[in-house]
Amino acid sequence: MIKCYPFNLLFVNIALICLDVVLAFIAFFQLCRIHLRNQRVGWTRQKVLHLMIGSSNCGYFIYFLCMVVATCKRWLCWSNVCGFVLMALPKILFLAAFLLLLSFWADLCHQANDEEDGDEENSSRKPLLETSKTKVIVLNVLLIIAFAAIIRIEQKNPSDSLVFARVYIDFLATLVLLMGVALGCYGFLLFSKLRRVRSEKASSEMRKVVGLAVVSVLCFTSSSLIALFTDVLLFHHWNPEKINGIKAPILLILHHVLGSSVPFAFGLWFMRELPAPSTSNRQVQPRAITFISYGPAGRHHHQYWPTSTSLEKQVSRTSPN
Repeated sequence: MIKCYPFNLLFVNIALICLDVVLAFIAFFQLCRIHLRNQRVGWTRQKVLHLMIGSSNCGYFIYFLCMVVATCKRWLCWSNVCGFVLMALPKILFLAAFLLLLSFWADLCHQANDEEDGDEENSSRKPLLETSKTKVIVLNVLLIIAFAAIIRIEQKNPSDSLVFARVYIDFLATLVLLMGVALGCYGFLLFSKLRRVRSEKASSEMRKVVGLAVVSVLCFTSSSLIALFTDVLLFHHWNPEKINGIKAPILLILHHVLGSSVPFAFGLWFMRELPAPSTSNRQVQPRAITFISYGPAGRHHHQYWPTSTSLEKQVSRTSPN
């Protein structure tokens, strides 16, 4: 195994595989705990986010494992469609997870303005947010299919395949960078609103919002810059034998850890609280945090909202939708 694969990259892949396995296990274990805690609620944003985090890390685990096996076994399809798809799918799940979080934060930021402008504007704004999130995911899936087809067609000319792969990596890095900026902006807006609410819960929510916003900006920016201004991802996937020394493996570790593992770990830590258990006799108000909702996706629970101020509603709302 060591003779057919560079030792420094083998060590990097094993380390990243172990990290992805741990995060996937935590995400699925927490998902099971949440589901057993409150089975009557159905799928919530909290459950979906845990599922996306676990699935994304499972995808990275399969990708890094197959990379070593494909290089040593000389899989012909790895340098074409198979490897490209396995490389891109986990990133799509990553984007979907944080777009889900971004849509929730956007809902909260616009909630006070929507309540002042009336329910009609509120109802018209929400489908736009949900539709925009869906369009980004669908666009990414279509791009994966298109670039995979192009790489498959151009497999006789490796230089052209690398050019198309470079374009896709740059596009994805730019998208991640923009998402980090958006999370930072909405995090700042939420923080500025929550700091005017004097309560223990609001203080806890502020720490969660600020923590994830700062982590998102720093991690997404760092990983995107590595992808945009270095060719380490291309060499890692298509020409691992050309990677020598210690600089490239360090960049690979930084790109994956900062671009995926650290944000996922912070998200799992902030969502470690369990929702309130459901009962058969009455509907229990689900606990909610500003970071993500414990309530059912796609439902309104206006009857549970406080009536004092719109800021207090943002702190204690039971559903992001």
